[in-house]
Amino acid sequence: MTDTLVQNTPTANDETWWRQASVYQIYPRSFADANGDGLGDLPGITERVPYLASLGIEAVWLSPFYPSALADGGYDVDDYRDVDPRLGTLDDFAALVQALHAAGIRVIVDVVPNHTSNRHEWFREALAAPKGSPARDRYIFRDGTGPDGAEAPADWISIFGGPAWTAVGDGQWYLHSFAKEQPDLNWANREVRDDFLTTLRFWSDRGVDGFRIDVAHGLAKDLGETLPTWSELAEMPKDGTHPLWDRDDVHEIYAEWRKVFDEYTPARTAVAEAWVPAHRRARYASAEGLGQAFNFDLLEADFDAGQFRTIIEFNLGLAEQSGSSTTWVFSNHDVVRHATRYALPARNGGTDKQGSAWLLAGGSQDALDRPLGLRRARAATMLELALPGSAYLYQGEELGLHEVGDIADADRQDPAFFRNPGVDVGRDGCRVPLPWTRSGPSFGFGPDGSHLPQPAWFAESSVEAEDADPDSTLNLYRKALGLRGQLQSEEQLEWLETGRDDVLAFRRPNGWTSVTVFGDEPYTLPAGELLLASAPVVDGALPGVGTAWLRS
Repeated sequence: MTDTLVQNTPTANDETWWRQASVYQIYPRSFADANGDGLGDLPGITERVPYLASLGIEAVWLSPFYPSALADGGYDVDDYRDVDPRLGTLDDFAALVQALHAAGIRVIVDVVPNHTSNRHEWFREALAAPKGSPARDRYIFRDGTGPDGAEAPADWISIFGGPAWTAVGDGQWYLHSFAKEQPDLNWANREVRDDFLTTLRFWSDRGVDGFRIDVAHGLAKDLGETLPTWSELAEMPKDGTHPLWDRDDVHEIYAEWRKVFDEYTPARTAVAEAWVPAHRRARYASAEGLGQAFNFDLLEADFDAGQFRTIIEFNLGLAEQSGSSTTWVFSNHDVVRHATRYALPARNGGTDKQGSAWLLAGGSQDALDRPLGLRRARAATMLELALPGSAYLYQGEELGLHEVGDIADADRQDPAFFRNPGVDVGRDGCRVPLPWTRSGPSFGFGPDGSHLPQPAWFAESSVEAEDADPDSTLNLYRKALGLRGQLQSEEQLEWLETGRDDVLAFRRPNGWTSVTVFGDEPYTLPAGELLLASAPVVDGALPGVGTAWLRS
């Protein structure tokens, strides 16, 4: 007994390259440091283009490289149309794009439209201007309450903890959904909308192929005359009418963006980071909007066959409704790396981010079942790469890197750590600079140190250590990505009966079959040519916790 899930069949032209692309996320400050200042930079990435090409990826997504005080790792942007001088210049960016394109790799850049930094020229102008001025109207300013406006307009809490309103000294306060250095923009202001259209064209004209939209669900806001309390906000329905998040009118903004994307040939692409109820993702991914949206469901799931199948079926169905392709993600710059999450006990329905309790307890590697976590991560990634849709990979996962959980307080940088002491350790552990060599002052990251401390165990997880090992995670990724490029077919899959609840198997239309064993017992593989396996296949049996690809 089988059943089939169908998405739209792509055509083989540049307009649809993104539908089933393998996209590699680079956090520029932690990828490669060319000038030895301890901070990754654009020339460092350019030097590593041959490595990126060896992986077999179709695109690179660059996290923010704009001028920034790094109050939030670069997501506090001073200037949307320039490069942070510590990371390079616009000429360096042009050289990077040219090198990536020459290697057949497309370029996606991050856009951060919900907020600027507090050093942005607009915000500095707003602080110098009186209340009610056009400069302040680009942001969300409100009069305070109490005598002389000395109390916040509302008791709202920011995403990073602490108050979401900050006083400016004249009785007014500004809204910042994240850190106080990230004032929210007022997207009801036409000047704000037009300026971002200029930004999209600026980077498109410089060869950028697509955009990743940060906090895509946060732009449109409707605060009204009377602000609700924080508890009232939490109780409001998530149906497109919430004052702050996922409002229906946000899609009017993205309809304008789509017109800009379509000015280019091929049309520029975009993917939304929209933390919204799953059934509301489709509008962000529509052809009239951004075109694609992140699906974080597998990232939040336990390593469990039932959960995986339900998530896969649901999201392929959503993609069919939107006309888009779905996306699959296990790790990124905001979450504990999946090799570590899978080395911890299952959440079993818990709602806390997986790994947060481990981080708060000190993040000791001794608390992890590291070998099990890595076996699960390898198996999960091979399953991901066999699915219809786009696979988004995060730098270092191809090395099987674990989270660096035991960073000293004095070395931490993430504002979440400082704003939520004892509650949130922050995201520094997945942003530690990559190890390229077994030795050296920063394991080859650069000629000197690194801006976050690297642990000694990075040596055996370095590119140098894994490059020569045919069974390494690095070489598994290379083989899997290479095969994926050869085997990719129509956006369909057909589930196959396995006779076991802990084994998932599906076939793609060209006879490419993926089998994943989630449990501990081996599973006899169906007939076919074995193409690749995440664990050794013995006498036709895939061991527990493994994925195999076959071709009939």
